[in-house]
Amino acid sequence: MTTPGTPGILGILGLRSAIYPVKDLSEAKDWYTQVLGTPPYFNEAYYVGFMVGGFELGLMPDGTPGIHGAQALWGVTDADHTMAHLLSLGARELEPVTDVGGGIRVASVKDPFGNRFGIIQNPHFDPEAVR
Repeated sequence: MTTPGTPGILGILGLRSAIYPVKDLSEAKDWYTQVLGTPPYFNEAYYVGFMVGGFELGLMPDGTPGIHGAQALWGVTDADHTMAHLLSLGARELEPVTDVGGGIRVASVKDPFGNRFGIIQNPHFDPEAVR
């Protein structure tokens, strides 16, 4: 058993990002800029990211929005190790570990119960910024 607040065997650190699929990235970026009162810190054609209280709210283009569309990403210390361990526990790979730029690595699996479980290794995450 681990102490609360310390990573377990998989190195799961805590929630880092919630990603929303959108059909029109520009329109969604403008709307979320107004909602959050701040422009995105990361703004590319393939992804837009906002910092909100130390966490990331991301917009993924060409997605299918819906009430079941947001993707939570759990922070990990080592994406490769965590992915291998998740697969050894019976999860099925949905997205392989992928470097998305800036040293940030993401992946996801389908857990044995049919749920998506996403992970992110983000060296830029600042726990001191969490409110």
